Amino acid sequence: MLVAGSQRCPSGLEERLGCGALRGEEDRGIKVPRQLGRGPSAFIPVEEILQEGVESSRRQLLIEAFVSAGRVDNITMVMGLHPQYLSSFWKTQYLLLRMDGPLPYHKRHYIAIMAAARHQCSYLVGLHMGEFLQVGGNPAWLQGLHCAPQKLRNLNEINKLLAHRPWLITKEHIEALLKTGEHSWSLAELVQALVLLTHYHSLASFVFGCGINPEAEQDGGHGGRPPSPHGDSSPASEDSMGCSGGKDALQEVEALMERMKLLQESQQEEEGVTQEEMATRFELEKTESLLVAPSDLADHSLQSSVLCFVEDPEFGYKDFTRRGEQAPPTFRAQDYTWEDHGYSLINRLYPDVGQLLDEKFQVVYNLTYNTIAMHCGVDTSMLRRAIWNYVHCVFGIRYDDYDYGEVNQLLERSLKIYIKTVACYPEKTTKRMYAQFWRHFKHSEKVLPRPLSLPRGWGGAEPPALTPLSPPPQVHINLLLLEARMQAALLYALRAVTRYMT
Repeated sequence: MLVAGSQRCPSGLEERLGCGALRGEEDRGIKVPRQLGRGPSAFIPVEEILQEGVESSRRQLLIEAFVSAGRVDNITMVMGLHPQYLSSFWKTQYLLLRMDGPLPYHKRHYIAIMAAARHQCSYLVGLHMGEFLQVGGNPAWLQGLHCAPQKLRNLNEINKLLAHRPWLITKEHIEALLKTGEHSWSLAELVQALVLLTHYHSLASFVFGCGINPEAEQDGGHGGRPPSPHGDSSPASEDSMGCSGGKDALQEVEALMERMKLLQESQQEEEGVTQEEMATRFELEKTESLLVAPSDLADHSLQSSVLCFVEDPEFGYKDFTRRGEQAPPTFRAQDYTWEDHGYSLINRLYPDVGQLLDEKFQVVYNLTYNTIAMHCGVDTSMLRRAIWNYVHCVFGIRYDDYDYGEVNQLLERSLKIYIKTVACYPEKTTKRMYAQFWRHFKHSEKVLPRPLSLPRGWGGAEPPALTPLSPPPQVHINLLLLEARMQAALLYALRAVTRYMT
């Protein structure tokens, strides 16, 4: 892992991370990062991330990240397992934080702090406290939200709702921020703020979901604790967490493959399901999601460096449907879509970012290596759609053309628990949750795109068929969760903006 620090590449990382290409940067006065011994992630073995022979696309992205920012943080290292996605993510975040826009740079970083603090994400809070100061932010504001200007403090309510219960956002919340007065927001400013808030709420999910470790310079400073307040941080092996044996693992893989095959066949043979039946299946899945929750839901104390940016810390995610309560109306995705409504609204009020967000959503939704464990040439679109739509389901969004019966067929309970925890209350994610779903996949089969590998010891004149080594699916799943969650929250926020404008 790379973080700002010493003057030359650490031993052994030169070939892995392209440090030879970075050495010339020392002459320009830029410090070459040093490795953080424990690695970028508490969940993923460091050798999976700092592997030999990093493919050229990933190496080039890491070099560009280092040159532009003077550092390569742990998020970048883990996302770098999927270079295509990292490129899209990076362009979007760069535009949000560093390119021309309605909000001054220091306020953008302060909004990032406010968003990350809602999920107790000390990693991101500490990172953007440093960035806030670097762009000339007033140090007094970092004493807490009560020291920030009233205009920023007025964002607290919508920040809280976007983070935990976005379905409660109404046009009245938008109107309250845009009303005339000394502390009012312009529509363009507010749209940038909404994108920043949803971006950092979702990025907090990725940080906790992948067990991102703090960088060396954060140790003992802002946000220097492990990413999870109560994570199983001991370096336990997967086997010690109940990983099934080889025979059982093969059976689990084959069972998943068989379920996918049967669903595909039934889709081809089945006559159209009525809209009433589709609606019933959605309501059933939404109700069943009430039973999907981590076993440990105890409250955990916030660090003072995070708590000072949070008002009403007891406010959190509440299931969209509660027993004995009247649920808010279901958000029918066809009534307000990203493609037809959200995209055009953002592009009108905040040029360029709509296109980059759309690219990011598309890249992660379509990202595939056509592998499941030892099986190659597999169409994983059904599985990816089930994960995406399940995230939207727990946020109350329904797709009329999707059969939610597929969710129960494809997503085992341990995976549902992980998805809902990371998407809805990421601060409660533990290493045990990460290790317990899809236990039959090794890390090397779970998340990153790798070059094709020659069999060990092969020396023939004609290369044999090469075996693709696909990335660990956990990281891939966390990218799907990040983007599905962000899109869900944005749809609620942008629908409220549209209603205000009309």
